[in-house]
Amino acid sequence: MTFREFRRLCLALPEAEETETWGEATFRVRARIFAIGSPEGRSVSLKASLDDQAGLVAMDPKTFAVAAYTGRFGWVNVSLARLGPELGARLVRNAWERTAPRRLARNVETRKPGAGSLGRRQARARSREEERRR
Repeated sequence: MTFREFRRLCLALPEAEETETWGEATFRVRARIFAIGSPEGRSVSLKASLDDQAGLVAMDPKTFAVAAYTGRFGWVNVSLARLGPELGARLVRNAWERTAPRRLARNVETRKPGAGSLGRRQARARSREEERRR
């Protein structure tokens, strides 16, 4: 998986937006971070539970590692080159769900595919991303 694909997964989620912080891209839902990465980097960090973190690291220590500083809260570092698209999408979705307000996450779970429209923040984030690509 490339960082561009990772970014696309993050920004596809409701109300997700990208903000540069600490010299890296942070992906947020309602101002709360659920993923961190850098276009130049080889890995990203995702929010997870401590149990999920332990399971991922045990399952594939070459792909997953406990994140420095935030690892004690469940964050996990993920090697992008070793991450498949299906697992990547699941991990990003889980990180978003752990971070999003319950009501928003619950509404997304019950929403039918194709229903609804982009939120303002998500639409702005997508247009900023498209401008960067030009």
